[in-house]
Parts: sequence; C-alpha cells; structure tokens
Amino acid sequence: MRSEEDRPVAGFPFSAVVGQDQLRLALILCAVHPGIGGVLVRGEKGTAKSTVVRALTALLPAVDDAGTTRPARLVELPVGATEDRVIGSIDLEKVLRDGERAFQPGLLAAAHQGVLYVDEVNLLHDHLVDVLLDAAAMGRVHIERDGISHSHPAKFVLVGTMNPEEGELRPQLLDRFGLAVDVAASRDVDVRMEVVRRRLDYERDPEAFVARYESADEELASEILTARGKLDSVELSNRELRRIASLCASFDVDGMRADLVLARTATAHAAWRGDSEVTAEDVRVAAELTLPHRRRRDPFDEPGLDQQQLDDALEQADQDAQSQVEDDARDGEPEPPENPEDRGPDEDRGPEDGGPEDGGPEDEGPDDDGPEDPDGPGGGVRATDRPSAPPAGEFKAKLLEVPGVGEGAPGRRSRSMSSRGRVVRSTRERGHGLHLTSTVFAAAESQVARGRTAGRLRLAPADLRGAIREGREGNLIVFVVDASGSMAARDRLSAVTGAVVSLLRDAYQRRDKVAVITVRGREAELVLPPTSSVDIAVRRLQSMRTGGKSPLAEGFLRAREVVLRERLRDPQRRALVVTLTDGRATGGKDALHRARVAAHLLADASVASIVVDCETGLVRLGLAAELARELRGGYVRLAELSAQQVAGVVRAAA
Repeated sequence: MRSEEDRPVAGFPFSAVVGQDQLRLALILCAVHPGIGGVLVRGEKGTAKSTVVRALTALLPAVDDAGTTRPARLVELPVGATEDRVIGSIDLEKVLRDGERAFQPGLLAAAHQGVLYVDEVNLLHDHLVDVLLDAAAMGRVHIERDGISHSHPAKFVLVGTMNPEEGELRPQLLDRFGLAVDVAASRDVDVRMEVVRRRLDYERDPEAFVARYESADEELASEILTARGKLDSVELSNRELRRIASLCASFDVDGMRADLVLARTATAHAAWRGDSEVTAEDVRVAAELTLPHRRRRDPFDEPGLDQQQLDDALEQADQDAQSQVEDDARDGEPEPPENPEDRGPDEDRGPEDGGPEDGGPEDEGPDDDGPEDPDGPGGGVRATDRPSAPPAGEFKAKLLEVPGVGEGAPGRRSRSMSSRGRVVRSTRERGHGLHLTSTVFAAAESQVARGRTAGRLRLAPADLRGAIREGREGNLIVFVVDASGSMAARDRLSAVTGAVVSLLRDAYQRRDKVAVITVRGREAELVLPPTSSVDIAVRRLQSMRTGGKSPLAEGFLRAREVVLRERLRDPQRRALVVTLTDGRATGGKDALHRARVAAHLLADASVASIVVDCETGLVRLGLAAELARELRGGYVRLAELSAQQVAGVVRAAA
C-alpha cells in the first residue's frame, strides 16, 4: 500500500491561478489550435510562469494510445538535452541484441497530443530551438540520420518560458513562436494577497485545494474540446482576412508567418467564443498576442505593442476593408456611357495634338529647366540630399571572433569543440558521446573472426568510437570605453557610441555575455558586470558620463580582473577585450608608461583583444597603435570599421 509520503502531489489547478489573463488565454488558444505554433512566456522570476504551464496539461483531452486511453502528458525539455534525446536516435539495444537497425523516439514523440515545456528556452542551443519550432509548426518529425529514415506525428502545445534578464532569443527564433506574452507580478495589493493566500492553502492541503477548483477545470476542459470540434467550421471572411493582412503590413513585420499565425489565432478565438465566424474583435485579440514580439527587431526596441498604434492600424484596416467592399459592389454594376463634355482639357489630346504621348509639358525632365544633375542623366539623388549614415548603421562585426578553438559555451561566435555541435568525424578517443555508426561499422568488420553467424552483434572495447563535434560558442565581450575629456567631443563620442551599440547588437545575435568598463577621471568604473542582457548594456551606455583625465592603466587592469574572475565562474567562455580610445593616457603619474605595463599584463593573461583607435585630426600621435602592440592584439581605426577589416585584425592577433 502506498504511504502518505509516496502519494503524488496534485498539480496546482489552472482555474486557481490569480491574474495572468493574457497568458491563460494564449495557452488555451494553442490548446484549441496547436497549429498556432506555441507560446513564448517572457517575464521576471516568481510570476507563476511554470505553474500555469504545468496546470494546462490537465485541461487537454485524453489521448488514444495503442487501444487505451491515457491523460495528455507534460514533457519537460532540460536545457542540457542533446539532439538525440530530443528527436530520437538509433535503438542501440536492439542493434546490439538483434543486429537490426531500429529507431528509438525522443521527447518530441513523447509530447504528442500533450504539452512540451521548455523552461529557460533562451538558454537552449539555437539548433535545438529550430528543431522544436519546426516540429510544432508541421506537426510531424522527420529524421534522416545514421542510415535511418523515420517520420512520426508530433502535435503538441509548445511552451517556452524565459527571463529576459538572462539573455534574449534571436529575432529569427522569436518569429517562430506563434504567440508571445510578457508577464509581471501585479502591483495591486489585493491581488498579491490573494496569490499568497491561494498558494498557502494549496501547500497546506493540495488535494482539498484541487477539489475546490475541480469543477471549474472540468468546465474549461470541456470548452476546449468543444472549440476544437468547431474549429474547421469557423469562417474567415475576406473582409477579416484583409484586416489581418493590413495589420501585418502596418506593423512592418517580416515575411508571411505573422499573417498566417494571426489568422489561425483569430479563428481559434472565434471557436473558443462559440462563434461560427471571425470578427474584428477576434482579430484584435489575436494581434495583441501575435505581433508584439515580431515588431521587435533587436533588444534595443521597446517590447510590447502600443495600443494607440494598434487602434490606428485597426481603423485604417477597417477603412480599407470597407473601401474594398464598395469597390467590389461597383464592379458588379454596368459602367455608364462616357460623356465627351466631362473630359478634361487634355484628355482627348493625342500625339498629333502635342498631348502627353508626344513629349509635351507633362513629359519634361529635370534637365529642361532646373540645374544640371550632378549624378548625370536618370535623375539620381543630389549630393546635398544624401543622408549621412552613422557608424552604428555601417558597422557589422559578423566575423569578430576569438582566435583558436574553444570548449563550447553556448553561442554563435567563435569556433569550438563541444558536446552540442554537429558531428564532424569519429575518433578512437572518448570524444563527445558515442559515434554509433562508426562503432557499428568497426564491429561489423570483426564479426566473422569473432564467430558470429546470427543473433546479437558482438562488440569489443576496441570497436567503440567517440564523436568529434564542432560548433560555435558564445564569448565574453568586455568593452573598455575611454570617456575622458579628449574623447568627449560630440562627433567623436557619437561615433564611439554608435560602434559600441553595433557591437552590442552583434553580441545579442551571437548570445555573448557583455561587460562595459568606462575610463574617466581617476578610475575605471565597471558600469555593467558580465551579463547576457545586452539591452541593459545599451541603457548603461546611454547614461555614460564623460570628461576628465584618461586612466587607461586602470581600465586594462579592471578588464583583466573581470576576465580572470569570469574564467572561474564560466571556464568554457573565452573573452575578448575591445578597447575604444585615442590612446592618450593622462590619469595619474607617468600615465602612458603605466598604461603600457597594464596592457602587457592583460596580454600575459592570454586574453584576445582589439584596439579601436578613435584619434582624429591631421596630426596623429599613434598612441592607440602602441597600446595594441603591448596587448599583442588587433588594431583598427574607428573610421575604418568593417566586417572584413575587424575579422582580419582579430585573426592576426592569434
């Protein structure tokens, strides 16, 4: 008999969750229509994200499995999961026992008709996120690997939760999630009291608490099942489809995925309401869940959706839809005969009358009356009209990477050997996991010599082959920004800030950690300790103070301290120090000599570095280039920043 301690604890009821109405609605809509593509839940810690997701599973319909009925499953994907664990792999036991190739399904198969939950999805390796989102969108998993071809259904509600302070998802991955919801703790005292009260009641007696909300959860489950049944009969009229297309165009979202997801979500909402036709309100609700994360191109855009902008876009979409209806109505009417008296003065003038086709006044080009176009014929943009692009718009550090091969902190910048990369070859050493195909082939060569004629494969220790995997890693990018008086000129500071923001945007894309050190006055200030939240770095940079002397030595020493400390905390993450300065060290006695000594110490710590020379003017002292030599790193002028030059500079520092 099961003891009281062994009895499983009942999950927190979905209906008992206080607040979080938008999150609960998003989850319900995905339960009604899994083809929406899942929900991304963004929010600070302690906002019941995991509680609500786990409670959803109890509302899903029962699953028919091999002639029996079972409850829908909640499958949790650990951050450290391998690709084999996620999509499946060869059934090694069957291969060794029977000598047959067989497939062993992974977590995606287990989540079929249930919920696949990924906590801290922003920390999951990018290629695994791609696999999850592909499966969620298609409802099937296709595997072609190790001589195995396999396909199985995988229709599930995908839910990813994340804390933005721990790093963002790339825009390409954000777009792949159907819906996104930002959650935060309520500031209403009564609401907070009720949250605490219900949680304490649940912890005191879980079974009694669950029983209290059982009927409400059963009613929700019944409504979800009913809405699923109505989904195919819900009509999406051309008027509402035009409204959807107009909304997506107004918010300038990339591609067509937003239009499709918005249409599916609006249809699911109509079915959830019990209606047979999508209305403008369904489209509005769907837009609030579908568009916010798609209009955010990078971490420097404000999250969320401006309600006034949404109202204006909906109003414009409604006017467009009404105009189209009127045009369609007019198309069905016969055209009235033309009255010659209604023509304008030039409408009946042909070429023989010197009309528009004859090269008359309406066909005159700019060369007839105006000044000569400096760009030559064709009406190019004049020099006085050309916009000047700031460095932030021109600089793309696509190839900025740490020399050598690292151990593989998750990311997309420098080369690495890691357990999460793609398999590139096998080895007789241990490697990162077992290279199954090479192991089986190595064993097959010896089966006759080992006396095997049937039955299981006979293995020996010498047959084992390890897998060598190569991927990309994230790095720690430490910015040392000279904010002294010599750098504080408006144009120069603007250029420096633009370059750093561009580098931060690149760090966001490549899942780096970043740190920012400013050098001014008598000290170097660590304005941002190492973090994956580069939007915080941008805010700190924008509030940077300038002026005073330039204690560069303190800046290099502080950078060295940060790097060495992070090596202890995160030994797999290699560092790159990017210094933006004119090289004029002026802080303290013998400042330039001390800066060179400090740079030498940083280089002795085996830290990759690059100096961006911000010196301007006709007379150049070349001090930044000297510091780059002491750092044994790369060197580039601020005005010359480009992907190719920066990449070459960093490679030369290897």
